[in-house]
Amino acid sequence: MEPKRRRAARILLLDAQDRILLFRASDPAVPEVTWWFTPGGGLEPGESVRDAAVRELAEETGLRGVELGPVVAHGTASFSFRGQRYDQEQWFHLARTAETALDHSGMGTDEHAELLAARWWTIEELRTTAETVYPVGLADFLELLVTEGPPVTPVRL
Repeated sequence: MEPKRRRAARILLLDAQDRILLFRASDPAVPEVTWWFTPGGGLEPGESVRDAAVRELAEETGLRGVELGPVVAHGTASFSFRGQRYDQEQWFHLARTAETALDHSGMGTDEHAELLAARWWTIEELRTTAETVYPVGLADFLELLVTEGPPVTPVRL
């Protein structure tokens, strides 16, 4: 099966304590396999990466007025979901919020059903978890972002 190509905006959303918001999900085709990942999603036709990041963040978290920073990373991800293969080009915006209470009511029905949990993680918790977290190497990259600030040019994850 030929993979579907997709473009996505992802958000590295940090709170005032430098914790990152991650969602836990599974593929309905393989429900016993779970992973944690950043908020975000596919770009709609004609939508910029920045506009998609703002829209996805509002839909998935209910947070408005988040301080959306620069694209700090980019990369590709290949995965299977509901039996369909995907090759996804993705860009990661750094964002900050003082608000940590979430409202998932803006999510689509399918999206909401696949969301198993939402959690704010410290860098140390990311380093020590046995759970699968995407993107790979997130703890080390977050530590650099927190201590050194955004890179001059986005890094490849």
